[in-house]
Amino acid sequence: MSIESEVFIKFTPDFEKLVQYGFIKNKTNYIFNKPFLNNSFKAQVTIDNSGNIKGQVIDCESNEEYIPIRLEHQEGGFVGEVREGYIRLLTDIRDNCFNENYFISDQGNRITNLIYEKYGDKPVFLWDDLPDCGVFKNPDNNKWYGIIMYIERTKLNEPSKEKVEVINIKLDKDKIPTLIKQDGFYPAYHMNKKHWITITLDNTLKDALILDLINESHAYTVKKTKHSA
Repeated sequence: MSIESEVFIKFTPDFEKLVQYGFIKNKTNYIFNKPFLNNSFKAQVTIDNSGNIKGQVIDCESNEEYIPIRLEHQEGGFVGEVREGYIRLLTDIRDNCFNENYFISDQGNRITNLIYEKYGDKPVFLWDDLPDCGVFKNPDNNKWYGIIMYIERTKLNEPSKEKVEVINIKLDKDKIPTLIKQDGFYPAYHMNKKHWITITLDNTLKDALILDLINESHAYTVKKTKHSA
């Protein structure tokens, strides 16, 4: 993961605030340049209209990109000082011009908004060591009906180590074997595979379909009442 991705993960830009901060807007991008470390280096940050972020650190003496800060084995010393200076600048941009999201993926945040519109529930982050893991539960009884996590695809028995956001939900055990044969569905990660299923939030499936299945999962948390004859 790049330096920029690590700093801005779970954040989206407020374009009006970018301009107020000093970004220059053209037809396709918002561009910001600022020297740091006693003017020895210059940060160039570009954000496009979709919110994608690119950055460079330029050595002002050679006027070339300073690549060592991108190399994992380059730690400490002068390289570390340059990297930390760049990260401080990016963090200041983030804190002043960006809004924090609950989750990393666009679909994860869309689904979160749909759940809130439907049930008024917001995700609860229960574990300090798992900041990307948000639980949806029925406040009437604290029963879980959804868990969004950020995991490697290897956890889904795929070869790629790329990370993906997923949601675990509870469904009818007779429905799960059929679903996991379809794209976007997997045997539940870290949950009872007989009753739970994992769905990738990478736009493989439509939001409406995922919400319909979440509604089924939520139904398991609703207390059933007995009606007199």
